Amino acid sequence: MEIDHVVLAVTDLEHSGRVLEERHGLRSTMGGSHARWGTANRIVPLGTSYVELITVEDEEAARREAFGRMILDSSTDAGSLVGWAVRTDDLDGIAARLRLTVDPGSRARPDGSEVRWRLAGLDEAVREPCLPFFIEWAPGSEHPGRALAEQSGEIESVTLSGDDLRVSAWLGSHELPLELVPGEPGVRGARVVTADGRSAELG
Repeated sequence: MEIDHVVLAVTDLEHSGRVLEERHGLRSTMGGSHARWGTANRIVPLGTSYVELITVEDEEAARREAFGRMILDSSTDAGSLVGWAVRTDDLDGIAARLRLTVDPGSRARPDGSEVRWRLAGLDEAVREPCLPFFIEWAPGSEHPGRALAEQSGEIESVTLSGDDLRVSAWLGSHELPLELVPGEPGVRGARVVTADGRSAELG
């Protein structure tokens, strides 16, 4: 398992993308729309991981889904860290261990190509934001972290608040760079480092 991405709920995708580039040198690119959740995103590519800027573009659709409602309720001009995802190549095994449903997903990129994935644990992660949801990218789908070939880096660490034992039981055996602090379940911060040595503290 690896940290795949962190989710930053924002009110304006283009504005937040400009701010991240001006403050931290982190470039972003348009991702696409998620019709099911009523959301749209921009991607800050980091190679094998990324920061997802996400906002609501269809309020009616967003209110029908727990994830959409979370984005609607949490979006701010500055951006609010609301979730994180772990990438795996054994989604079915994790889903069986935790008794989760696996759901397929996809979105159209601006160039018309399709990005496809499978998810597990999203609703649980919405209820307990210290927990990640699990993602497995479909064979042949370009990972969003590679959307800008000239920008690379990593999510160096994620800071969570909540129950350490709960997070450990959810993840199982892992070596993810996490810091747990006391408090209500949530994502408190993420440290991003680029290949050229720039760093950003999100959250």
